[in-house]
Amino acid sequence: MKHTISVTFEHSFNTLSRIAGLFSGRGFNIDSISLGTAEKEGLARMTLTTRGDERIIEQITKQLNKLINIIKVVDLTFEPFVERELALIKVSASPSVRMEIMQIVSIFRAKIIDISPKSLTIELTGSADKVNASISMLKPFGIIETARTGSVALRREFQGKT
Repeated sequence: MKHTISVTFEHSFNTLSRIAGLFSGRGFNIDSISLGTAEKEGLARMTLTTRGDERIIEQITKQLNKLINIIKVVDLTFEPFVERELALIKVSASPSVRMEIMQIVSIFRAKIIDISPKSLTIELTGSADKVNASISMLKPFGIIETARTGSVALRREFQGKT
């Protein structure tokens, strides 16, 4: 089962390599990882996705909590949370197919952010499923290059009715 884990830590030298080393040293795989500064100066937040049963995920979270500089580890999988990915997709686009590509871009609420005589570069944000679906729809035109961020996620605070 896929798990989304949020890790807040003191942003200092070598913390990222210790986290990655924890996974590789125990044979755990990281499906995606995204890292950036957090809301407080000196802190960073990492969102990573991994797969495993309850025992493996519990072991991962316990091991992460043991690392120096770790402030908080939260497995968001069973809580309400919002999750997004960013993808940049460069597609072959001769003038004869540009309108068709633009329709697909519009359906996925993406943006064309660069154009050249032979290609279009598209920016898309959304769930991993949305990114995968858009890439599948664009493949027939010829994908030249893609870059994806991996998941970023935050727990939902409001869960009631308005």
